[in-house]
Amino acid sequence: MAKSMNLLWGAGSPPCWRVMITLEEKNLQGYKHKLLSFEKDEHKSQEVLEINPRAQLPAFKHGDNIINESTGACLYLENQFKSQGNKLIPDNPAEQALMYQRMMEGLTLIEKLNMVVFYDFYAPEGERHDSAVKRNRDNLVTELQLWESYLENVAADRYLAGPFSLADVVVFPNVVYAFCYGLSAGRYPKLTKYYSLLKDRPSIKATWPPKWFHIEQRSESLKDI
Repeated sequence: MAKSMNLLWGAGSPPCWRVMITLEEKNLQGYKHKLLSFEKDEHKSQEVLEINPRAQLPAFKHGDNIINESTGACLYLENQFKSQGNKLIPDNPAEQALMYQRMMEGLTLIEKLNMVVFYDFYAPEGERHDSAVKRNRDNLVTELQLWESYLENVAADRYLAGPFSLADVVVFPNVVYAFCYGLSAGRYPKLTKYYSLLKDRPSIKATWPPKWFHIEQRSESLKDI
């Protein structure tokens, strides 16, 4: 089954990583995949555009089915292969509701991280303002404090919505991203504990990104957040 899947991905991309974690969790190793370079603009190549006309990664295809939005791809894989590998959507209604809530909130977290780490990518040089930089940083602090509260009781096998679930598949790559770009472990102890509890999970270790986009230039972007 996995041999009919094709994934085009980029290193250090939380959206790409979450799809790869899901594939591992569902025991779908053996899928075709190709690592592309963001630095070389390979995500804008014809190979990608044929699957994803937005020129974004991941670009994912299963047989004739194309689903490029990473959260959608994770849901698709869990629903198509429910009985295979690890269960990623809990049956308990309360845990399932919380899973969907945190899963979708994870998209807000990565957006706010990006607006600080890559502000100068999003804002042309003549449109950059100190007030916007401050606002983005303040918004991110508020967001991170919210996640600290969500993880107040984090423990082994008690993650964002109980046992490991799609909420963690979506959010954990964002947390790693934050620490890779300099987030203080001391200021965010619950996020740090969450990171430590999950970093050695087999699906995560097997798919850990070989590098992060522009990490050399931006490795301390979040150190004062």
